[in-house]
Amino acid sequence: MTTAVQTPPTGPAAKPANSRFRVIAASLIGTTIEFYDFYVYATAAVLVFPHLFFPSDDPTTSLLTSFATFGAAMVARPVGAVIFGHFGDRFGRKATLVASLLTMGIATFLIGVLPTYGQVGVLAGILLLVMRLAQGFALGGEWSGAALVATENAPAGKRALYGTFPQLGAPIGFIIANGLFLAINFSLPGVDGAPSEAFLEWGWRIPFLASAVMVIIGLWVRLKLVESASFEKAQAKGALKKFPLGETFRRYWKQIILGTFIMLATYVLFYLLTSFLLSYGTKATDSPDGVPGLGFRYTDFVIMQIVGVVFFGIFTVLAGPIADRIGRRKVLIGVTAAIIVFGALFPVFLLPRGEATLPLTVAFLIIGFALMGSTFGPMGALLPELFPTQVRYTGSAVAYNVSSILGAALAPLVAVVLWAWGDGNPWLVGLYLSGAGILTLIALILSRETKDVDYEATELTH
Repeated sequence: MTTAVQTPPTGPAAKPANSRFRVIAASLIGTTIEFYDFYVYATAAVLVFPHLFFPSDDPTTSLLTSFATFGAAMVARPVGAVIFGHFGDRFGRKATLVASLLTMGIATFLIGVLPTYGQVGVLAGILLLVMRLAQGFALGGEWSGAALVATENAPAGKRALYGTFPQLGAPIGFIIANGLFLAINFSLPGVDGAPSEAFLEWGWRIPFLASAVMVIIGLWVRLKLVESASFEKAQAKGALKKFPLGETFRRYWKQIILGTFIMLATYVLFYLLTSFLLSYGTKATDSPDGVPGLGFRYTDFVIMQIVGVVFFGIFTVLAGPIADRIGRRKVLIGVTAAIIVFGALFPVFLLPRGEATLPLTVAFLIIGFALMGSTFGPMGALLPELFPTQVRYTGSAVAYNVSSILGAALAPLVAVVLWAWGDGNPWLVGLYLSGAGILTLIALILSRETKDVDYEATELTH
């Protein structure tokens, strides 16, 4: 197996060209905006799109169709990873990050002005799918670029800590997106917390349109960046490749496979806790289709999710310094084992039990999101560390986003089907998460520790 030369980290430079504040702001603000845009769609995929873009006599069919467009973005993400990775490894991280943010922002804004099925028929769903693909394409290049900005500018011995800054964009973006949806829902109340006619008519568009303001702020921060010392040194050495993708697959295909499966459990866990659980938690316990949910009102359940996501953010930050101290691999092996056990405990937490349902569900969300932060935090350092400088953007982006197809794209769809097969009992859904965890654990066991790799290396050796 190939891995990077194990030498003490020397840091990208004695005096980084980008200040600490600029690095934190550029990696955190950008990913917050990108994930905000992504989660706005995820929430609308449950609350709005099944009714306005994919109406059907069968609510489960409408939900599955909506989740299918949600998952379509995951298919587009590897394409974005290849395109943005190519330009990021050929010409630099800065311009690529600006382009990915613009693409995501424009697509999200346009979703906010799309006509619905009642206005243009099937064309509404097609246009929504196109915008969703554009979102996925943009996110395919966003994460890796932000992770590289953070880690390639990190001081010696603090790459995992700095790698948590772009990871924090996920919980912060989730809280802003769902908090805004919640505020709009409170302002336009429906019956028993369900979306009102005004919300379905125009209120849902506000979060999509509001993204334009956030994008302008993100662009302002990122345009002030300068290239990292790692990239500039590789460029000065003539190590940059004309076709980074070919180089990556030819020489570092093992790292791509390992990185893909190392991320798998993280993706499955997160999209079960967010997209799937929102539909499961807010469905009636006596649903006429015979597949009961937990019966919470939308507003109550989103508040519960936000409480859980706070722990997501806390454990994301905590995991970074621990991974710097004892290694990424040790942290992730322990957390992944806990995720496998957590999957087996789904029926303990997620069955309607009268008054006991609320505390058990809150406990489930807190534990789940704490595990999510613990596994997601070190990824900002680990995946880029699998690859040398000249293919780092492409390699980490491809691994991260191919995993999104296996994990995020399939998770909500598979979970809905398994939930129906289990007649409302989520034990099969939990088993699905445990299975993903086992695959991730195998990948981690087969991998090497990357804590002490030379981050400015342009070659990997045995």
